Amino acid sequence: MSKIKLSETFIKERVKLALAEDLYPHGDITSSLLNKNKIVTAKLKSNQKAVVAGLLFAKHAFSLIDKKIKFTIKKKDGSLVKKNSLIATIKGNANSILIAERVALNFLSHISGIATKTNQFVKLVGKKCKICCTRKTIPNYRVIQKYAVKLGGGTNHRFNLSDEFLIKDNHIASSNIRELVSLAIKNKKGKKITVEVDNLKQLKEIIGLKFNTILFDNMNIKNLRAGVKLSKKYYETEASGNINLKTIKSVANTGVNRVSIGSITHSAPAIDFKLEI
Repeated sequence: MSKIKLSETFIKERVKLALAEDLYPHGDITSSLLNKNKIVTAKLKSNQKAVVAGLLFAKHAFSLIDKKIKFTIKKKDGSLVKKNSLIATIKGNANSILIAERVALNFLSHISGIATKTNQFVKLVGKKCKICCTRKTIPNYRVIQKYAVKLGGGTNHRFNLSDEFLIKDNHIASSNIRELVSLAIKNKKGKKITVEVDNLKQLKEIIGLKFNTILFDNMNIKNLRAGVKLSKKYYETEASGNINLKTIKSVANTGVNRVSIGSITHSAPAIDFKLEI
């Protein structure tokens, strides 16, 4: 998989775009009413139990507005916090703090939301299997969302279409499953190969061919367990398909090596943070 990098330069670029969106075209016309010399200390707190993630995004939201603002982190990225926990303190010009407030909280809320939802799945399965994200991400924000998954204890699946061969149902519907797998093996050039099946008949057509992972999509528990049993001496096994917090344990109990879950990125609820002056 492509290496995910979240350098300070990358973070600043994303935050700059968000600030520009919020300040176009005339800046914060409300905060401009405040005394320009007023120095305050604000407390950043969590309104709920959560995994905190994205603190550097929040920090740079303030520093890009005003380099004199002091952002003191009280909880580390990836840490589990309780309701009303103090996450950070922000000291500086009141006008500057209020200009950056919403952008800082938006990044923090979204990234923490993904980390928190991922962690809920991870805790339910323990070491039985890996919880993986998918490509169901906000366009141009995939690297941030996959970073959040890692902070929640999850595992990153392929980053993009070039990372590995993933032969899915629509590929198979457009060709022949055994021919496609054979072509992938012939052209793999060091890339991993994953093959998606939605029934045991498809599995039996390709079992024994030399690829890496078999992905069972939308299979019931009985067939999933049978598929894992047939495959485990040949391949890494993976399950996917509308798996949620109520069903994850039964899926993990089949012995599957990993589970890919789109909802941890595409529909994770934002975490509620507040900034108090």
